[in-house]
Amino acid sequence: MRFLVISDIHANLAALEAVLADAEGEWEQIWCLGDVVGYGPDPNECAALLQEHDHLTLSGNHDWAVLGKLDINAFNTEARAAIQWTQETITEETRQFLTELPPQQVVPPLALVHGSLRQPIWEYILDRRTAALNFAEMEGETPYCLVGHTHMAVLFVEETEGTVDALAPDYGKPVALGEQRLIINPGSVGQPRDSDPRAAYALLDMEAMTLEHRRVVYPIGQTQERMRRHNLPARLIKRLEHGW
Repeated sequence: MRFLVISDIHANLAALEAVLADAEGEWEQIWCLGDVVGYGPDPNECAALLQEHDHLTLSGNHDWAVLGKLDINAFNTEARAAIQWTQETITEETRQFLTELPPQQVVPPLALVHGSLRQPIWEYILDRRTAALNFAEMEGETPYCLVGHTHMAVLFVEETEGTVDALAPDYGKPVALGEQRLIINPGSVGQPRDSDPRAAYALLDMEAMTLEHRRVVYPIGQTQERMRRHNLPARLIKRLEHGW
Protein backbone atom coordinates (compact mmCIF):
# COMPACT_ATOMS: atom_id res chain seq x y z
CA MET A 1 0.00 0.00 0.00
CA ARG A 2 1.14 3.56 -0.74
CA PHE A 3 0.80 6.44 1.71
CA LEU A 4 0.91 10.22 1.39
CA VAL A 5 2.84 11.34 4.48
CA ILE A 6 2.19 14.93 5.53
CA SER A 7 2.52 17.04 8.65
CA ASP A 8 1.99 20.55 9.96
CA ILE A 9 -0.66 21.73 7.52
CA HIS A 10 -1.36 24.62 9.87
CA ALA A 11 -4.66 25.64 8.27
CA ASN A 12 -2.98 26.44 4.93
CA LEU A 13 -5.54 25.22 2.40
CA ALA A 14 -3.66 26.39 -0.70
CA ALA A 15 -0.60 24.38 0.34
CA LEU A 16 -2.62 21.27 1.14
CA GLU A 17 -4.44 21.45 -2.19
CA ALA A 18 -1.10 21.79 -4.01
CA VAL A 19 0.29 18.69 -2.28
CA LEU A 20 -2.81 16.64 -3.07
CA ALA A 21 -2.68 17.72 -6.72
CA ASP A 22 1.07 17.03 -7.01
CA ALA A 23 0.74 13.50 -5.60
CA GLU A 24 -2.56 12.62 -7.25
CA GLY A 25 -2.88 8.94 -8.14
CA GLU A 26 0.24 7.94 -6.22
CA TRP A 27 -1.24 6.99 -2.85
CA GLU A 28 -4.16 5.15 -1.26
CA GLN A 29 -4.22 6.69 2.23
CA ILE A 30 -3.08 9.91 3.89
CA TRP A 31 -0.97 9.76 7.04
CA CYS A 32 -1.04 13.21 8.67
CA LEU A 33 1.32 13.65 11.62
CA GLY A 34 -0.54 16.46 13.35
CA ASP A 35 -1.02 20.21 13.55
CA VAL A 36 -3.89 20.40 11.12
CA VAL A 37 -4.70 23.87 12.50
CA GLY A 38 -2.86 26.85 13.97
CA TYR A 39 -1.12 29.80 12.29
CA GLY A 40 -3.12 29.72 9.04
CA PRO A 41 -6.49 31.05 7.86
CA ASP A 42 -8.33 27.86 6.82
CA PRO A 43 -8.79 25.50 9.80
CA ASN A 44 -12.29 24.32 8.88
CA GLU A 45 -11.48 23.87 5.21
CA CYS A 46 -8.31 21.85 5.90
CA ALA A 47 -10.09 19.59 8.37
CA ALA A 48 -12.91 19.03 5.90
CA LEU A 49 -10.56 18.29 2.99
CA LEU A 50 -8.64 15.70 5.00
CA GLN A 51 -11.90 13.96 5.83
CA GLU A 52 -12.79 13.65 2.15
CA HIS A 53 -10.00 11.06 1.88
CA ASP A 54 -9.03 7.83 3.60
CA HIS A 55 -6.75 9.15 6.31
CA LEU A 56 -4.96 8.45 9.55
CA THR A 57 -4.43 11.78 11.29
CA LEU A 58 -2.67 12.46 14.59
CA SER A 59 -3.04 15.36 17.00
CA GLY A 60 -0.29 17.97 17.29
CA ASN A 61 0.50 20.62 19.87
CA HIS A 62 -1.46 23.34 18.06
CA ASP A 63 -4.45 21.03 17.73
CA TRP A 64 -4.30 20.38 21.47
CA ALA A 65 -3.89 24.08 22.24
CA VAL A 66 -6.97 24.99 20.20
CA LEU A 67 -8.91 22.39 22.20
CA GLY A 68 -7.67 23.83 25.50
CA LYS A 69 -5.56 20.76 26.26
CA LEU A 70 -2.34 22.83 26.42
CA ASP A 71 -1.68 26.17 28.12
CA ILE A 72 -1.46 28.68 25.28
CA ASN A 73 0.93 30.79 27.37
CA ALA A 74 3.56 28.21 26.45
CA PHE A 75 3.40 29.55 22.87
CA ASN A 76 4.98 32.71 21.49
CA THR A 77 2.92 35.86 21.01
CA GLU A 78 2.08 35.31 17.32
CA ALA A 79 1.27 31.62 17.73
CA ARG A 80 -0.91 32.42 20.74
CA ALA A 81 -2.86 35.04 18.77
CA ALA A 82 -3.44 32.56 15.95
CA ILE A 83 -4.58 29.88 18.39
CA GLN A 84 -7.09 32.26 19.98
CA TRP A 85 -8.42 33.24 16.55
CA THR A 86 -8.71 29.56 15.60
CA GLN A 87 -10.59 28.79 18.82
CA GLU A 88 -13.15 31.43 17.86
CA THR A 89 -13.33 30.33 14.21
CA ILE A 90 -13.59 26.55 14.14
CA THR A 91 -16.97 24.91 13.71
CA GLU A 92 -18.34 22.26 16.02
CA GLU A 93 -17.59 19.69 13.30
CA THR A 94 -13.93 20.73 13.21
CA ARG A 95 -13.71 20.74 16.98
CA GLN A 96 -15.11 17.20 17.11
CA PHE A 97 -12.67 16.06 14.41
CA LEU A 98 -9.71 17.46 16.36
CA THR A 99 -10.98 15.97 19.63
CA GLU A 100 -10.99 12.47 18.19
CA LEU A 101 -7.40 12.55 16.87
CA PRO A 102 -4.95 10.26 18.72
CA PRO A 103 -1.51 11.57 19.78
CA GLN A 104 0.33 8.56 18.33
CA GLN A 105 -0.24 5.40 16.32
CA VAL A 106 1.65 2.19 15.56
CA VAL A 107 1.36 0.65 12.11
CA PRO A 108 4.17 -1.95 12.03
CA PRO A 109 6.89 -1.52 10.95
CA LEU A 110 6.29 2.18 11.68
CA ALA A 111 5.51 4.28 14.71
CA LEU A 112 3.75 7.60 13.99
CA VAL A 113 3.92 10.63 16.30
CA HIS A 114 3.79 14.39 15.99
CA GLY A 115 6.76 15.30 18.17
CA SER A 116 8.74 12.29 19.37
CA LEU A 117 8.39 8.84 20.87
CA ARG A 118 9.39 10.23 24.27
CA GLN A 119 6.94 13.15 24.12
CA PRO A 120 4.46 12.59 21.27
CA ILE A 121 2.98 16.09 21.35
CA TRP A 122 5.74 18.45 22.40
CA GLU A 123 9.37 17.31 21.95
CA TYR A 124 11.24 18.55 18.86
CA ILE A 125 13.74 16.17 17.23
CA LEU A 126 16.10 18.79 15.85
CA ASP A 127 19.50 17.19 16.43
CA ARG A 128 21.28 13.87 16.50
CA ARG A 129 21.42 13.68 20.29
CA THR A 130 17.65 13.98 20.66
CA ALA A 131 17.22 11.50 17.82
CA ALA A 132 19.52 9.02 19.62
CA LEU A 133 17.43 9.28 22.79
CA ASN A 134 14.33 8.48 20.75
CA PHE A 135 15.96 5.56 18.93
CA ALA A 136 16.39 4.08 22.41
CA GLU A 137 12.58 4.17 22.78
CA MET A 138 11.91 2.20 19.60
CA GLU A 139 10.35 -1.25 19.83
CA GLY A 140 11.58 -4.16 17.75
CA GLU A 141 8.44 -4.27 15.60
CA THR A 142 8.80 -0.60 14.65
CA PRO A 143 12.30 0.14 13.29
CA TYR A 144 10.99 3.25 11.54
CA CYS A 145 9.38 6.31 13.09
CA LEU A 146 7.57 9.15 11.31
CA VAL A 147 7.57 12.54 13.06
CA GLY A 148 6.63 16.14 12.29
CA HIS A 149 6.60 19.24 14.52
CA THR A 150 9.94 20.79 13.48
CA HIS A 151 8.71 21.87 10.01
CA MET A 152 11.99 20.58 8.54
CA ALA A 153 12.38 17.50 6.34
CA VAL A 154 15.17 15.18 7.51
CA LEU A 155 16.23 11.55 7.83
CA PHE A 156 17.90 10.49 11.08
CA VAL A 157 19.76 7.22 10.59
CA GLU A 158 21.01 5.05 13.46
CA GLU A 159 24.46 3.95 12.28
CA THR A 160 25.25 2.01 15.48
CA GLU A 161 23.60 2.04 18.89
CA GLY A 162 23.96 5.61 20.17
CA THR A 163 25.47 6.88 16.91
CA VAL A 164 23.13 8.83 14.64
CA ASP A 165 23.56 10.63 11.34
CA ALA A 166 21.26 13.36 10.02
CA LEU A 167 20.66 13.39 6.26
CA ALA A 168 19.02 16.08 4.17
CA PRO A 169 16.42 14.70 1.75
CA ASP A 170 17.33 14.14 -1.88
CA TYR A 171 14.00 15.35 -3.23
CA GLY A 172 12.32 13.23 -5.87
CA LYS A 173 14.56 10.22 -5.33
CA PRO A 174 13.11 7.23 -3.41
CA VAL A 175 15.19 5.92 -0.50
CA ALA A 176 15.14 2.21 0.33
CA LEU A 177 14.00 1.35 3.85
CA GLY A 178 16.56 -1.25 4.83
CA GLU A 179 17.91 -2.73 8.05
CA GLN A 180 18.99 0.57 9.62
CA ARG A 181 16.53 2.21 11.98
CA LEU A 182 15.19 5.57 10.80
CA ILE A 183 13.39 8.61 12.16
CA ILE A 184 11.78 10.36 9.20
CA ASN A 185 10.34 13.88 9.06
CA PRO A 186 8.43 14.76 5.86
CA GLY A 187 8.64 18.50 6.55
CA SER A 188 5.73 20.91 6.74
CA VAL A 189 2.90 21.32 4.26
CA GLY A 190 1.74 24.72 5.43
CA GLN A 191 4.72 26.43 7.05
CA PRO A 192 8.19 25.13 6.10
CA ARG A 193 11.08 26.43 8.21
CA ASP A 194 14.11 25.32 6.22
CA SER A 195 14.44 28.45 4.04
CA ASP A 196 12.44 26.76 1.26
CA PRO A 197 8.85 28.07 1.12
CA ARG A 198 7.55 25.19 -1.01
CA ALA A 199 5.15 22.75 0.63
CA ALA A 200 6.88 19.55 1.78
CA TYR A 201 5.59 15.98 1.91
CA ALA A 202 6.67 12.38 1.41
CA LEU A 203 5.43 9.27 -0.37
CA LEU A 204 5.80 5.93 1.39
CA ASP A 205 5.50 2.70 -0.62
CA MET A 206 5.17 -0.25 1.74
CA GLU A 207 5.37 -2.83 -1.06
CA ALA A 208 8.60 -1.48 -2.52
CA MET A 209 9.72 -0.37 0.98
CA THR A 210 10.78 3.05 -0.24
CA LEU A 211 10.23 6.63 0.92
CA GLU A 212 10.48 9.70 -1.27
CA HIS A 213 10.60 13.31 -0.05
CA ARG A 214 9.03 15.93 -2.32
CA ARG A 215 8.45 19.71 -2.54
CA VAL A 216 5.80 21.60 -4.47
CA VAL A 217 5.18 25.27 -5.17
CA TYR A 218 1.85 26.64 -3.97
CA PRO A 219 0.20 30.10 -4.28
CA ILE A 220 1.60 31.65 -1.11
CA GLY A 221 -0.04 34.98 -1.89
CA GLN A 222 -3.50 33.42 -1.62
CA THR A 223 -2.81 32.21 1.90
CA GLN A 224 -1.25 35.53 2.87
CA GLU A 225 -4.26 37.48 1.60
CA ARG A 226 -6.65 35.31 3.62
CA MET A 227 -4.47 35.79 6.69
CA ARG A 228 -4.56 39.57 6.25
CA ARG A 229 -8.33 39.43 5.86
CA HIS A 230 -8.57 37.78 9.27
CA ASN A 231 -6.02 40.14 10.89
CA LEU A 232 -3.61 37.34 11.73
CA PRO A 233 -0.14 38.47 12.91
CA ALA A 234 2.01 40.13 10.25
CA ARG A 235 5.09 38.05 11.12
CA LEU A 236 3.18 34.83 10.44
CA ILE A 237 2.10 36.22 7.07
CA LYS A 238 5.57 37.36 6.02
CA ARG A 239 7.42 34.21 7.02
CA LEU A 240 5.52 32.05 4.53
CA GLU A 241 7.30 33.55 1.52
CA HIS A 242 10.73 32.97 3.10
CA GLY A 243 10.26 29.49 4.53
CA TRP A 244 11.29 30.26 8.10
